[in-house]
Amino acid sequence: MSEETFITKSNFTFESKSTEFRDMNLGIDRMSLAINAMKDPCKNIPAIHIAGTNGKGSIAAFINSVLSLVDIKTGITTSPHLVDWVERISINKSQISKKEFKSLSLALSPIIEKFSLTPFESVIAIALKYFTLKEVELLILEVGLGGRLDATTAHKYRPIIAFGGIGLDHCEYLGDNLEKIAIEKASVITPRCTVITATQHNIVKRIFKKTAIMQKAVIRWVDPLPSDWELGISGAIQKENAAVAKGVIESLKNIGWNIPEEKIREGLSLAQWPGRLQTTKWKDMPIVVDGAHNPPAAKQLSIERDTWTSQERGIIWILGIQIKKDMINILRNLIREKDVAWIVPIPGQQSWSIPQILSFCPEYRTQLKEALSVEEVLSILKEGEKWPSPPPIITGSLYLIGDLFQKGILIN
Repeated sequence: MSEETFITKSNFTFESKSTEFRDMNLGIDRMSLAINAMKDPCKNIPAIHIAGTNGKGSIAAFINSVLSLVDIKTGITTSPHLVDWVERISINKSQISKKEFKSLSLALSPIIEKFSLTPFESVIAIALKYFTLKEVELLILEVGLGGRLDATTAHKYRPIIAFGGIGLDHCEYLGDNLEKIAIEKASVITPRCTVITATQHNIVKRIFKKTAIMQKAVIRWVDPLPSDWELGISGAIQKENAAVAKGVIESLKNIGWNIPEEKIREGLSLAQWPGRLQTTKWKDMPIVVDGAHNPPAAKQLSIERDTWTSQERGIIWILGIQIKKDMINILRNLIREKDVAWIVPIPGQQSWSIPQILSFCPEYRTQLKEALSVEEVLSILKEGEKWPSPPPIITGSLYLIGDLFQKGILIN
């Protein structure tokens, strides 16, 4: 067995290349039954529950960075991973070891099999068991997909709910319009909890307010942090994500922790979240990677682009987009008149190809090029007179970026 693969006795394998939503089967009944069979791990541990369409991982990273400074023993689950499943489970900034992950996955395999848990649900089960064994004081649970039926909602004690921006994504599971998606997301709001949320579309805002009244919850709307706040994660949108994190940290005083502002500032400045507007290298050449995989994230990346020197001369995009994603609106948000977009397959995924794209978007015919891999594109670019400036941008899928890091093609 390779170090990257952990096999349970149930009907799936944890692999670094596994898709995030393979065997997707939304619903919390299986997870609730499994937790009960596990004797309710972490039952009395309060959780910060993070939901939204984009920015969840960044919000979690900001919160975790602050809590790691003040010695609050915090168990954190995030998704997806870039390279290895163990990235999804940490205590403060220390990931679960591969040995511990494997041991717990095998120990819990009878329960995983009995209740037919999906890979995502199984990771949540492993995480809760691990956090119980390690006697954590606080949890950070990032929603995998949706809200109402997400496995993380099976943990009942969630006094603080954090929301990043909400937009259209995973429509095949959550609904085909913003109202349906907002209803699913808002369903994670628990009775008498504190809700910290970024600015939302008016449709989302209305649903949040209605849900909060029903649940007797308190909502705090936060504005992006001002420019005097230094952040460890790049991108203008991080001012908004960090504001949500700051609001969450401040709300911890309601359950017994009062963290001074200087620690919040320091923690936010030290936060890291790989694969999100990250500058990396290929053979000493600069590359920017960003996991934008839906139209709202692509729109934000396009806004970010306007701050780059010489971007008006054109950007070289290297795009891998899953076939289930809204390719049309991703491209319309990203590609401008002088840009070139190389279309590449995502290893292990069904991906959009140029013929498929042009059947919907013939207007991009002169701007699209196709290659079998990112490496092929980079080799072609290296043969030019000089390396592109701004650097090439690899985006469209975190799976694509994770594969590049895993294979050592890019330096993380």
